[in-house]
Amino acid sequence: MNTLRDFMKVEGGDLNKEQVKFTSQHRFQSPALVVGWSEDIGRLGPKVIDLLNKKLGCEEFYQIEPAGFFPFDGVAVEGNVAQFPESRFYCSQKHDLVIFKSALPRYEWHKFLNSVLDVAGRCKVKEIYTVGGIASLIAHTDPRRITTVVNRPKLKEMLREYGLETDMNYETPPGGAPTLSSYLLWVAKRRNIPGANLWGEVPFYLAALEDPRAWKRALGFFDERFSLGISLEELDEEVERQTEKIERARIRDPEVDEYIGKLERAGKLTWNDSEKLVKKIEEFLRS
Repeated sequence: MNTLRDFMKVEGGDLNKEQVKFTSQHRFQSPALVVGWSEDIGRLGPKVIDLLNKKLGCEEFYQIEPAGFFPFDGVAVEGNVAQFPESRFYCSQKHDLVIFKSALPRYEWHKFLNSVLDVAGRCKVKEIYTVGGIASLIAHTDPRRITTVVNRPKLKEMLREYGLETDMNYETPPGGAPTLSSYLLWVAKRRNIPGANLWGEVPFYLAALEDPRAWKRALGFFDERFSLGISLEELDEEVERQTEKIERARIRDPEVDEYIGKLERAGKLTWNDSEKLVKKIEEFLRS
């Protein structure tokens, strides 16, 4: 086992103390690392991270300092307190699990991700999972699939056993930029750490809102994969509440009912109808 005080002394040099803030001491065996970004479709990534932290009683142990990675102009202020971007590591020693939640860095992606993997390496992380949402042309009543992208082919067979979609073959278009999660997999592969991006389906008209059904699907995977023994009942209640609200919207607005009905029958909507559905659902749920 290694303590985090040991991690400050590494072969070839020290962990960059300007970017990684040591806050306490913990012990690990060979944990997995779960990564979620604060800004995400359907709030999938941050919500799954928050629920894992809450249900497992995780403790914070590392923080990557924001300087050099985030702009400080336009920092949000709440209650006269500046809300700076945060990049924090948490852990559950009981479940041998490390969790990382961060705002999306604006600058120095490679340097930032290597700081993340420096911590992962000192914890002797055995595998990495990122979790995020992807907008999909499905109805809110449909089951949620999780599509995976891996940096090692052998991970596909294992993930398939949990009912995840493993046949996604995607390359960033020429001139395009990869997602931060994809970039993390690439950097992790170069450092010989197996990893997978988990992309949970979110109905496109819930992309800017919340999708508790997608939260439950992703959390269920981690619960099964790591034998966490966590309860998902509160998510069942949230799914039921949201479904009831959308059903009321369908009753009040025939167009909403028509559009969602088409999606439930695997039909397609025009771009104009899709935009109208998004606007109507967002207005109704936010009111």
